[in-house]
Formats: sequence, C-alpha cells, structure tokens
Amino acid sequence: MSKVRLAVVDDHALFRAGLISLLGEMGEFQVIGEAGDGPAAIEMARRLHPDILLLDVNMPGMSGVEVVRQLRSQPGSASLRILMLTISKNEEDLLGAIAAGADGYLLKSAEPDELRRAILLVSEGLSVLSPQVTRQVLQAAVAGDMGRAAESGLSSREMEVLRCLALGKTTAQIAAELFISENTVKTHVRHILEKLDASNRAEAVSKAAQLGLIGGNLLVE
Repeated sequence: MSKVRLAVVDDHALFRAGLISLLGEMGEFQVIGEAGDGPAAIEMARRLHPDILLLDVNMPGMSGVEVVRQLRSQPGSASLRILMLTISKNEEDLLGAIAAGADGYLLKSAEPDELRRAILLVSEGLSVLSPQVTRQVLQAAVAGDMGRAAESGLSSREMEVLRCLALGKTTAQIAAELFISENTVKTHVRHILEKLDASNRAEAVSKAAQLGLIGGNLLVE
C-alpha cells in the first residue's frame, strides 16, 4: 500500500522537526516537504502536491486560516486534504478554519496514536475534530440553526414540523411523533407555508433548505 504523502507547516522549527521525526516512525506516512510560514506553505503545496497538509493556525504574517482560504480558492484544490494542528482552542480560529475548508482540527496535545488515526481518517476523505473542541462546533451549529429559525419567524415547534415534512412524513405520522393532534399539525403547516411564502409543503421544504433551516441531507428523494 502506498504511503500517505504529508507536508508539515509550522513556524516553530523545533516542533516541526519533532513532528517530522515522529511521522517518519509511522510506517503509513511519508513527509515530502515542510514550511515555516504561510506563503511558503502555499508555494510548497502547489509544487509538491501532498496528499495532506498539516498546518498550524497561528503563524506570523499569514495565519493558517488564510492559507486554507487561498489554497481552497485555487482550481483543483479539492484533492488536497488539510488538517489543522494547533494549540489554539479559540472558537474564532476553530470555526474560521472549518469555514475556510479545513478537513480537520487537532490539538497539538494529541497523543501519537490519536494523530495517526486523525491523519488516516482525513486521508480517507473524512473530517476529524479534537474531542476538546467538538462541543464548541456543536454549540455554534445549534446557535446558527436557532438564529436562522428566528430570522425566518418559525417557532421551535414549527421547526420540528418542518423537519418532519422534509423527511416526507404525513400529517398523521407527524402528529404521532410529536404527540400532538392532526389539526394542530395542519395549523403548524399553514403557519410554515405563510412564513416561508410557499404554496405547498414541497415548496416550503425547498425554500427551507435554501435558507439553511434544514440540511440538504434531510430531503427525501
């Protein structure tokens, strides 16, 4: 099996050297390049085409988040996997990296086996987060859902009904799941249609997905 080709970017030379040495002891990986700042990282990624870029967040001149943004703006960047490796638990860094297109966010305090697993998962196209920062992402996601729901004028109960509609459930099924009467479900549906300016349930679900009120993966084929 071919090795996963890695490139390491960190402005601390001693940490970078230690990490490269550690990765070299892991049989699954081959370190093909290293860089100490953002511009060098972008040039290296263009030149060497690593499978995965291990990237620090806080670097002088150009942050790791900005490096991700610039790399993702380039044609053909989808094949490059980017794993942030940092000491920062700052929510702005974390969410900024994910929004920019990073595939994972791992703290430098991770154990070697945890680092190995994270790299292998990212190489398989999956996303990883350090357990210490997962709660922040979930809280931010919930806050975003609540904010979008508030902007649309939908109540929490109407959001529950809307999610059921997206799953293709009937009035009777929604009533049974939410422990409310079918007439109450119909009332909620009517309010949802009014607030989303939709003429029917399918249009309401479509508009809700466009507004980010529900995930596209909820939609029934």
